[in-house]
Amino acid sequence: MDGELLVAASGNDPEAFAIFYRRHVQGILSFFRRQVSSSELALDLTAETFAAALEGASRYELRPEPARGWLYGIAWNKLHEAQRRGRVEDKVRRALGMAPILLTDEGIERTEKLAAAPAVELLEALPTDQREAVRAHILDERSYTEIARELHCSPGVVRKRVSRGVRAMRTKMEASGDE
Repeated sequence: MDGELLVAASGNDPEAFAIFYRRHVQGILSFFRRQVSSSELALDLTAETFAAALEGASRYELRPEPARGWLYGIAWNKLHEAQRRGRVEDKVRRALGMAPILLTDEGIERTEKLAAAPAVELLEALPTDQREAVRAHILDERSYTEIARELHCSPGVVRKRVSRGVRAMRTKMEASGDE
């Protein structure tokens, strides 16, 4: 579970944080790309969010809610902080010794395509329970059992949410001609 990964990361287990990062980086980047005007800014905010999460992992407390909510809380705070200051603060990244992200034209184009993908919009339009199940199983490649433990439900319930979510996305794509 993500919360356990954060606790392990606070105990100096870099692989635990790497797993947490891989599970959520695309979702956080997509979130920022929809909120800001440029790919570079979205990447900066994403990097600062994960740097703050790494720094704050030792203060994370296990709770029944998914740790993803904690991460998105950090993302919202970084977004509002950047809007208020007129720039992305990079203090946490510098303190951790993280190099700035340098984007090539190819990297910018790829980020734009990912953020503009119809599937991202379709996923965000799903009801919360279906959206989170689809994201966890399809994007994060997590098992139904693992997701069910985190959500305190059965794997069958998770499977049904994923099935309904994917079916709804497919139906909307077919209706709009974006097959």
